[in-house]
Order: sequence, then structure tokens, then C-alpha cells
Amino acid sequence: MSDSLFDLPGSGAGPDGDAFGGRPNSPLAVRMRPAALSEVVGQEHLLRPNSPLSRLVEGSGAASVILYGPPGTGKTTLASLISQATGRRFEALSALSAGVKEVRAVIETARQAAIRGGQTVLFIDEVHRFSKTQQDALLAAVENRVVLLVAATTENPSFSVVAPLLSRSLVLQLQPLTSEAIRSVIRRAIEDDRGLGGSVQVTEEAIDLLVQLSAGDARRALTALEVAAEAGQQVTAEIVEQSLDQAAVRYDRDGDQHYDVVSAFIKSIRGSDVDAALHYLARMLVAGEDPRFVARRLMILASEDIGMADPTALQTAVAAAQTVQLIGMPEAQLTLAHATVHLATAPKSNAVTTALAAAVADIKGGRAGLVPAHLRDGHYSGAAKLGNAVGYRYSHDFPDGVVAQQYPPDESVGVDYYRPTTRGAEREISIRLAKLRAIIRRNR
Repeated sequence: MSDSLFDLPGSGAGPDGDAFGGRPNSPLAVRMRPAALSEVVGQEHLLRPNSPLSRLVEGSGAASVILYGPPGTGKTTLASLISQATGRRFEALSALSAGVKEVRAVIETARQAAIRGGQTVLFIDEVHRFSKTQQDALLAAVENRVVLLVAATTENPSFSVVAPLLSRSLVLQLQPLTSEAIRSVIRRAIEDDRGLGGSVQVTEEAIDLLVQLSAGDARRALTALEVAAEAGQQVTAEIVEQSLDQAAVRYDRDGDQHYDVVSAFIKSIRGSDVDAALHYLARMLVAGEDPRFVARRLMILASEDIGMADPTALQTAVAAAQTVQLIGMPEAQLTLAHATVHLATAPKSNAVTTALAAAVADIKGGRAGLVPAHLRDGHYSGAAKLGNAVGYRYSHDFPDGVVAQQYPPDESVGVDYYRPTTRGAEREISIRLAKLRAIIRRNR
């Protein structure tokens, strides 16, 4: 199913509907798709007179665009309006099903049309699902304007679209629809002949609830209205509630909500709020998130935010990832919850993270001196003549396996990268580390 406001253009073409799926028996959200720019609600910041998007819809614009925004805000609607301008040809691909072969076939057809003077609008839904190879296949056609690309994505294109394609396109961000915009969409659907045609009475309380349930997604509001209207000639708030099997989980696995929920999940564990962490874990699991993705994030967090404060945290996270692979869902939910509780309640330290960051910063800053001669490889003929490995002191020959000796390059002598906290196991480590450094750096 498309994650835009309406189904893919062309999905319902037939004798009783237009080229963009407006059949009488189509879902209410499809029937109510705006047929003209004047019917589009919201996105005023993109549709002001003479804006790039307005020019495209009016047929005078020539730049390819990437429409970026949450579900139900009109990305596919705008693509269909652009395609209708000045009789352009329209080709649609879904990243869920199209491969490089299909992309090249569409481009070749568009190239032949261009020779005859025709212009082709190529709409790609969920472009963030295209691989780098698939996106690269579009570059020449977009740059030479063989096609006018209109791509839709719920995912930030800065992270999901290759840089060359980004640089050849306008990125236009759509915003969630306001409550008033959703209310306007609902009222139009109630009265318009394409919708309910005034055949159903809908109370103000029901409209208020539909607006609330929509969370800025017009398609969600219209779907809820359609289901409620099937119950009879009057729709009340109670009927709307009864028509919903369960409250919609406000989570989009492939869009910005995906990153928001994952971010909240990680930050809740880092903040040691085990209950909030379990809440966000449950949201991801109910939404069908890939459990392997969750397991990977737990492994990263175990080192990044816990580290040596609880060395067993990483072991638990790795074990959880392996268990997910071995037993799969739904049983692996318990393993992920197990790991989440362990990591959320573990003592926290980012000392490992800051230690590596400080070391990397020094290397990038030019503090990467020569390896001390006594530490260099001495396992080849002539090494001793060069002074390599000469004077190296074998740690196991000394008490506690520790000996005074220079290990870092001259530029880094005496630098403390790792600074353990006094939390968890790092309390003991900090005491031991002070003794180790005192022995190793003696007489220096």
C-alpha cells in the first residue's frame, strides 16, 4: 500500500474512473483526491504563487523534485497534479517492486517520447527504498531532462537519497496537516458527491474525534470516516470509537516516526527509564519493526552508553541478537525485552565513547608520531640493526605482568584518553587504572 495520501496514480484507471484511480467504488480517500490545485489543503508554504511547486503544477516548471513528508500529507496527490499539467506523459514506479531493469525501461520509453516532443513525468513512490544502484540509474535521465522526476519519501532524503540525485532535484518538505486542514478535508468528504454526498449526518463531536485520530494524516481521517459511515445514516463519536478495532499506533516504520521512536527508545535506556524504554520497544514490535534492527541498536548502546560500567551489558546485547537470529519472532520479543531491561537498569558510562573520540581527534589533529623503536616488529632479518624491538621489556617477566615502559609515540606520552567514572564496575577500574598508569609511566 502507498504511504502517501492517495493510491498510486494509475492504480484504478478504468471505464468508470479517471486515470488516477477515482472509481465510484474506490476507497473514500481515493475518491476525494484533489483534482485541482485549488482543492489541495495545507502546504501553503510550498504552493504560494510562482513557487517552484506551483510552477510545476501549472506546467511551467522544469526542475525535478523530491517531496518529503509524513504519510497523508499529499505527496502522491501533488505528483498526479504535476503529471496532468500540459498533457505530460506519466510513468509510475514503486520502489517496493521496481528494479534497475524497470527503471531503465521507463527511461528508454521516455527518451523515445522526448524525440517526438513529449515530456514524461516519472513518479517514484518510496524512493528511499531504492538502492544506490537504482538511484544512480536515474541520474543521466534527470540531468538531461529526459524525465521530470517527482519522487516521494517519508524518510529524510539527506540520509536516504544519493547526493548526485539530491543535487539535481528540489527537495520540498511537506508538513503534517493542521487540525483545521483535516477538518476541511472531512467536511468536504461528507458533502461532496465524490464522497458521502450528504447521505450521512456526522456530529461535530465525531468530526472532532476524527481530527484527533488523524494525527495530521488526511488518509487516516478519511478511512476512519468511511468505516464509521458504514454503520448507518448518522455518525457519532461513539460510532467512530466502536468502528476502530484498536487505537492506531502512531509509528511509521519507514518514515520520520521510525527515527523518532528509535531515538526515544535509545534515550530512554540511556536515561535509565526502563518503563519508557519498554513502551517504545512495544511500539516498535507492534508496528512490525525488524527485530534485528532493534538488536543492533542495543549492541551499539551497550558500548556507547554503558561500556565498562557493566561489561556484561554487551554480552547480553550480543546474546539477544544471536537469539533473535536463532528463534525469530514472536518469541524473540522476550529476548529483546530482557536485553532492554538489563541495559536500562545498568550503570551508565560514556567513558569508552569519549576515550575513542579523543584519540581519533588527536590522530586527525596530527598527533600520530612514530611507533617507539622498542615496540616495532622485530621478526625479520635486519630488524635489530635498525633498532627495532631492541630493549623491549616483556610484561610477563615482571610482577603483576606490568612494567615501566613507553608505549605511545612521543607526542602522546602522558595523555589520558580513558577516564572511567565511579559508577558500576568502573569504580574498581578507576582504582586499578591509577595504579597501572603509575607503574607504566614511572621514571618518565
